[in-house]
Amino acid sequence: MIMHPQVQRAFEQRRVLKIISGLNNFDSKRVAATVIAADRGGATFVDIAADCELVKLTRSLTKLPICVSAVEPEKFVVAVEAGADLIEIGNFDSFYAQGRRFEAAEVLQLTQQTRSLLPNITLSVTVPHILELDQQVHLAEELVKVGADIIQTEGGTSSKPAHPGTLGLIEKAAPTLAAAYEISRAVSVPVLCASGISSVTAPLAIAAGAAGVGVGSAINQLNSEVAMIAAVRSLVDALATRRTETLA
Repeated sequence: MIMHPQVQRAFEQRRVLKIISGLNNFDSKRVAATVIAADRGGATFVDIAADCELVKLTRSLTKLPICVSAVEPEKFVVAVEAGADLIEIGNFDSFYAQGRRFEAAEVLQLTQQTRSLLPNITLSVTVPHILELDQQVHLAEELVKVGADIIQTEGGTSSKPAHPGTLGLIEKAAPTLAAAYEISRAVSVPVLCASGISSVTAPLAIAAGAAGVGVGSAINQLNSEVAMIAAVRSLVDALATRRTETLA
């Protein structure tokens, strides 16, 4: 597997910023707004739904590497043919509200199926936060064995911040930060910390052991292009100024 040079370099520098438009977001205008913000704000790459038309649209708007997300392996094939550079099994957050759970065995099976269809593409896999932390670590280890190149953590939808402001942002990020801390010490591949991350907590993710962060709703729920670009830039700045040492 050869990772896109731009993504590889950012992972090595431990300052990856992935901007996520949403696995179930097929609204071309909303996707375009998120992609433009990612491009102009200085993100490392974008993550869109695995849809060939959205891939073509995104490619017309940016030179950034394109990641596509899905939970159906066959969707990746046509998206890669359309020009996607990376693929992501997940994000699962959008399914939890529907009562849809992804257990370890299913995620492992999806990874094996995807890898058999696309043996050479860079593959990121999300570890479901509904699993106990030790189970998340074990699953991450198994995913790497069957071909995952990047492990992504999540947890923002399960956290219920009790405080406003900065303390609330830290509380919201706590589950995904905890997963990043534990998983990054168990696997040799890069860990991307996503779900519930903000410019406040992005440096904490790096300190916890992640090589980068994925951010979705904090960007794509904003209703102005200026605000979206500013939010991406604040995340880029936060990653650029983070402390270089990890937590002990």
